[in-house]
Amino acid sequence: MKSLYKIALFVATLTLISCQENFLNYYDNEHYDNIPPNVPTNITTETGDNLVIIDWSPVYNSDLAGYAVYYSDQYDGKYNLLGTTEKSYFYDYGAANGITNYYAVASYDFDGNESDLSYDVAYDTPRPEGFNQFIYDFRNYPSISGYDFSKYKVDYYDSENTDFFFENDNGVLYLNVWNDTDIQNMGRTNDIYDISFAPSGGWIDAQPGDNVKYVRAIKGNTYVIWTFDNHYAKIRITELYSDGVQFDWAYQTANGNIELKTNRGIGERKHAHDVIANRNY
Repeated sequence: MKSLYKIALFVATLTLISCQENFLNYYDNEHYDNIPPNVPTNITTETGDNLVIIDWSPVYNSDLAGYAVYYSDQYDGKYNLLGTTEKSYFYDYGAANGITNYYAVASYDFDGNESDLSYDVAYDTPRPEGFNQFIYDFRNYPSISGYDFSKYKVDYYDSENTDFFFENDNGVLYLNVWNDTDIQNMGRTNDIYDISFAPSGGWIDAQPGDNVKYVRAIKGNTYVIWTFDNHYAKIRITELYSDGVQFDWAYQTANGNIELKTNRGIGERKHAHDVIANRNY
C-alpha cells in the first residue's frame, strides 16, 4: 500500500508541475506585453501659492496602471520624476513661488511599460497670496496706506515701490494707483480665486491733470492691478471702513505672467511631504 501511495503522490506532483508550467507559458504567451500605453495629451496647469496643479486627458488603455509626472527647468531640458498617480491630475506642492517649471506626463501599464513623455508645452510659475491685509486712508495715515506686492508689505502711499493705496475723498472711498500702473474693477466675486487671469484690456485711464488712476472701492469686489514693473496682482475687498480697507491678495512673481489662480488642492496640503520628497533640487 505504501508503494502505491508513493506512486500516486509522484503522479500527482508531476501533474501539478505540468499545470504550473502550462499556466506560466500561457501567461508569458498571452498576458505579458512590452507595448506601453498611449502618450498622455492635453496637459494643462493651474497656478497656486507654492503649488502647481497639472491636469491631462485620461488614457483609456485596458492595461493602464497609472501616470508618472516629471518636471524640468526648461522645455527641452532634463526631466526628473516628480511622482506617480492613478488619477488624471497631480498636485505639485514642492513648486516654489516665482520659479517656472515645465511639466510632462507619461503613462505606464501593469507590466511596467512606460510611454514617451507628453509632447505638450506645459509650464507654470506659482505665486504668493495673503489674507486679511489692512491699509488706511492716505490723508490721515500716510505711512500705512499703501501696499507693495513685491515685498508683501504695507508702506507709505508715495513710496517708490507702492503698487496701490487707499483714499477717503469726502466720504467716497477709492483704490488708487500711480500713472505708471493700471487697475481694473473685475466686479463682485465670491472669493479671491474667482478671477483666474489678468485681463488683456479695459484698464482705467487717468483723468486729465491727475497723476493717479482710481476706482471706487466696493466690498466684495475683486480688482486686478498691472504694476509699473510688469507684474500682475489681484485684491478682493473683504471689509471696508471710512478710514481703511481689508483685502485678500495674490501676486504673480513671474514678469508678464497673467495667471493668478488657483484654490484647488488647499484641502490636501497634508500630503505635501510625499510630493516634495521626490524633488531633487
